[in-house]
Amino acid sequence: MPSTIVWLRDDLRLDDNPALADAAALGHPVTVVYILDEESPGVRALGGAAKWWLHHSLASLAAGLEAAGSRLVLRRGSAAGIIQELTAGTGASHLRWNRRYGGPERSIDAGIKAWAGDEGLDAASFQASLMFEPWTIRTGSGGPYKVFTPFWRACLESGEPRMPSGAPGKLPQPARNDDGALPHSDDLDGWGLLPRTPDWSAGLAEAWTPGEAGAHSRLHDFLDGPVEEYGTGRDRPGVEGTSRLSPHLRFGEISPFRVWHALRERLPHQATTDVGIFRSELGWREFCWQLLYENPELATRNYRPDFDRFEWQTPSDAELEAWQQGRTGYPLVDAGMRQLWQTGWMHNRVRMAAASFLVKNLLADWRLGEAWFWDTLVDADSASNPANWQWVAGSGADASPYFRIFNPVTQSKKFDAAARYLREFIPEIAGMDDKTIHEPWKSPEQAAGYPEPVVGLPESRERALETYQRLKDS
Repeated sequence: MPSTIVWLRDDLRLDDNPALADAAALGHPVTVVYILDEESPGVRALGGAAKWWLHHSLASLAAGLEAAGSRLVLRRGSAAGIIQELTAGTGASHLRWNRRYGGPERSIDAGIKAWAGDEGLDAASFQASLMFEPWTIRTGSGGPYKVFTPFWRACLESGEPRMPSGAPGKLPQPARNDDGALPHSDDLDGWGLLPRTPDWSAGLAEAWTPGEAGAHSRLHDFLDGPVEEYGTGRDRPGVEGTSRLSPHLRFGEISPFRVWHALRERLPHQATTDVGIFRSELGWREFCWQLLYENPELATRNYRPDFDRFEWQTPSDAELEAWQQGRTGYPLVDAGMRQLWQTGWMHNRVRMAAASFLVKNLLADWRLGEAWFWDTLVDADSASNPANWQWVAGSGADASPYFRIFNPVTQSKKFDAAARYLREFIPEIAGMDDKTIHEPWKSPEQAAGYPEPVVGLPESRERALETYQRLKDS
């Protein structure tokens, strides 16, 4: 009897899932499988925060599939080997999956599709995680865009993203092996995705609801208020001014098509400024994936080769730990790094300030920061994380100019003037007044227990400018 394998990855949802919808339309019994592949060449292992999210997202997905009459099969190992094993066991005639765009993932997909062709199987992949696939948006000369603004203009001129489809009301029965048994599924708890000793995830659990329902709830909350002042609210870390959809998009618990059209449906007469700015943030996500598609080593190699000559300095253990632990002596940087550790997320304006401090004030290689964010962010993905670090460092596409060095004091005074954000994450200085709290070293008697700055801003800025100038002159 024909059956279909649906291979899920960063598309952990029933709503607007083209691979799942196509399998449901075929009407054959279905094996829905998620493979934790840490063996295939080039695949990057998930960071700790992402593992925590994945555990809960898979649990949510399994419940959703069960409610729809299906079942989630969990397997760990080489994706190609497990797909072949499941195909042999269930006698599957069709394979369905949604495309991914990183180098290792594309190689895996190509290998499986070639094998399926040799075996006479019907294999098809679908567009699900990007609204504009990388090879469809090209410059007039046929090459990839290197600057965001013309890239996004070309995306918008290429046509409206497709309408999202709903979740299948009922899925076909699960496929069975030749002996009548259901395919083996690993125990999710046995994967060890959750932290044990110590268990640092309490703050993550308090801040987030992983899963498809949590994603749609987050979108609803955003459309109910913050989006209407997104243009200014997104820069203020002390208010709920952003969507916080990034981890849900990263794991595919909600599709970008759903988000895009929800904006239009809920806010048809909304002034274009705030909605347009938010849509451009979705555009940056698309741009980062195009960069990774064209540059598979984006997380390890400078996008701009001239930065291979840049004189990065190796920070001392004390300096690096101060940055990681939120004890640099600069409140905005420290509040951000503590928010990251406690919740697995950091406000975007603060991410830029914290990243700039590491790569410019401490002159540390951007790859050190990228690796730390990869391990601690719930929304770290293979494209946006390295692309944004390279943007701050100056080595990336459409990068911040080398002389743009975020001043954490100026930034906090401008975007957190009432110090709500600082007080939330730095209790040592919460009692200081709104003026002195941004520069606590000027009133050390009021900042007991809070560290002195690890480096001076004027001299570290000057050192960075001199180093960047030597690169420019070389």
